[in-house]
Amino acid sequence: MAKKKKIKGRIHQYLKTPVYWDLFWVAVAAVTYAVDKKAGYILMAAAALYIVISLALYVKFQKNIQPRMADYGAQYGLVQKQLLYELEIPYALLEENGKILWSNMELAEMFQGKNPRNKNVMELLPDICPEYLQFDETEKNEVQIEHEGKILRAIFKEISLKETVEDKDFPLLDQGKGVMICMYLFDETQIQKLIKETKDEKLVTANIYIDNYDEVLQSVESTRRTLLVALIDRRINIYFSQYDGIVRKLENDKYFVMFKTKYISKMQSNKFSVLDEVKTVNIGNGMPVTISIGIGMGGRTLQESYELSTTAIDMALGRGGDQAVLKDGNKVYYYGGKSKSVEKNTRVKSRVKATAFRDLIDTKSEIYIMGHHIGDNDSFGAAVGIYRICKTIGKKAHIVLGDMGSSVQELVEAFQDAEGYEDDFILSGAEALERLDKNDALILVDVSRADYTEYPELVRQAQCIVVFDHHRQTTDGIEHAQLSYVELSASSASEMVVEIMQYINETVKLTKMEAEALYSGIMVDTNNFTDRTGVRTFEAAAYLKKSGADVTAVRRMFREEMADYKAKATAIRNAEIFMDFYALSVYIPNGQEVSPTVVGAQAANELLNVKNIKASFVLTPYHDQIYISARSVGRVNVQTIMEEFGGGGHMNLAGAQVKETSVEEVLKQIKFAIKQKAQEGEL
Repeated sequence: MAKKKKIKGRIHQYLKTPVYWDLFWVAVAAVTYAVDKKAGYILMAAAALYIVISLALYVKFQKNIQPRMADYGAQYGLVQKQLLYELEIPYALLEENGKILWSNMELAEMFQGKNPRNKNVMELLPDICPEYLQFDETEKNEVQIEHEGKILRAIFKEISLKETVEDKDFPLLDQGKGVMICMYLFDETQIQKLIKETKDEKLVTANIYIDNYDEVLQSVESTRRTLLVALIDRRINIYFSQYDGIVRKLENDKYFVMFKTKYISKMQSNKFSVLDEVKTVNIGNGMPVTISIGIGMGGRTLQESYELSTTAIDMALGRGGDQAVLKDGNKVYYYGGKSKSVEKNTRVKSRVKATAFRDLIDTKSEIYIMGHHIGDNDSFGAAVGIYRICKTIGKKAHIVLGDMGSSVQELVEAFQDAEGYEDDFILSGAEALERLDKNDALILVDVSRADYTEYPELVRQAQCIVVFDHHRQTTDGIEHAQLSYVELSASSASEMVVEIMQYINETVKLTKMEAEALYSGIMVDTNNFTDRTGVRTFEAAAYLKKSGADVTAVRRMFREEMADYKAKATAIRNAEIFMDFYALSVYIPNGQEVSPTVVGAQAANELLNVKNIKASFVLTPYHDQIYISARSVGRVNVQTIMEEFGGGGHMNLAGAQVKETSVEEVLKQIKFAIKQKAQEGEL
């Protein structure tokens, strides 16, 4: 015999409400009787009549309401089922493994009228993966899939049967299945099409600069300069006119361009061929014309896109020019960059930066100077030069040091033993961080990336940062610096500092030791004045020579320990020639070297002396990291290869530090990068 179910919930409470009022009226009648017996008798009679009527109604409706509710529920269930079945949105109930238990008519029509029940949804719609049917705290998953040319948004929602169904005899509960999954499919083909069209029609802004405008004009006869400029303008206008672009010339060497987003993919596919087309302009000019392009897109407004393009052109120029930089929101893409930076004969920029630097540090209490991790002669020499500038102005300064090479170690010990330097002339990173105040300035030399500095936490805590660097800029460069002087054409940071000190109002008097430290920095980064040297490089060297630098003493700094010399020879001997032109070697430190990373860099330099070698890569595992030293000759740009490993540098000299991977994997990735760039014509 089936157990009779009782009415529960709010309906049961509504039925009992008159009964509760019976008690109320009895109480009122009793109080009234105590005050006035006659009125009390009348009220009691009325209350008795009310009680009889309410009880009669309660008994009558209680018998009839349950059948009526069951009848209504059945009719409501049928209507609800029919509505779901005829719903214009494809809908289905799934088991946890993806099997379709029930589906409506719209879902069947998706599969040419075939009934999809008892089939697995992952077989019918391959874009649906098992993880979409796994739920976390959200109890809802959404995914975009494709089916027969349509873009669908699939929503999966988990339903607990134990909470929904009270009947313990429900079949699925008997089978131990406590949940079901509802699947809704929304056709968003038209929506996605409109979104794409809207995005494609959005305007993109670009800035174009001619990198070597003054130098190119000077190499042409004065009567032909107008023609040269006209030809450059024509190349740029023709290229962007095929993409419905608008080009406006702002200055002699600057252009502003606007075009639609949909043309970006075409420009990317031809790698912004205008970079190479402009180089073909030649009417007797002694050097090819190069341009830099900064493109901004992805901004919510046109103003934001313009600001992105401004940032992009700064990055292009900071990387040496002759390239296009596309900044799409936070993403950055690089194209080109095959040419070397053009040396500027004018020192106007150095003078402007020197004045700005002087004005900035005048307002600061103390100055902290820091170079890159495992400092070399260039970073230390530049730091010493900045220290002397600060002392000349009357500011207290400190140099932050950590690990360093052998030649630098000798220099540091010499400075520590010399007279005229305070005890806190050199500090560790932890000591500097403890002393750093909000009114102090942090000056970074020979580095522009926080993670590559000697003590990154110092960069994060400093309120005022100044950057002096000569390496190509990367996406993770320090953006909040109050003053940034990045000169790609400079041979070294030491050269930049020497130029800066010549434009400080006071006369900076270097000691013999300080001049030699700066001179050694230039020597290291130019490989004894053989790489990346220009007129200004030798002018800086001459200035240091006049300041007392002993060239012979500097050369003695770079004499190697026998262990380092043998280690370098081992790295060269173990080199592998890849694709006929690229030398790759793995150097495993044996613990006897003074500075394993320096040995790896020197081995990379030596490998370039081998005939037909265009580029060399030496990997040195050291302190849970793999240090990569990359060198090249000619037009091979090793800097773009090192950027793929989070590094950077110059076109012909670059490096990277890789963590949490093996030497074999890094070597494999370098070979893949070389092969890929060779196939794309980048090498």
